Amino acid sequence: MTSDDERDLRIHLERLKQEHRDLDTAIDALMAVSGSDVLQIQRLKKRKLQLKDRISQVEDQLFPDIIA
Repeated sequence: MTSDDERDLRIHLERLKQEHRDLDTAIDALMAVSGSDVLQIQRLKKRKLQLKDRISQVEDQLFPDIIA
């Protein structure tokens, strides 16, 4: 992996983490409102899980487990 590739992956990782934090905030806000759309909350939680999986994939590319 070149240094440009690594830099691009790190930038992508930060964007994914920011989106994950934003979704967390949005979910908390929706859950605080009585009568909020349960389906919308479920969709946001599903997207958050997808982001978590993608974050893990990118982190694995950046920091591979090396078994000695």
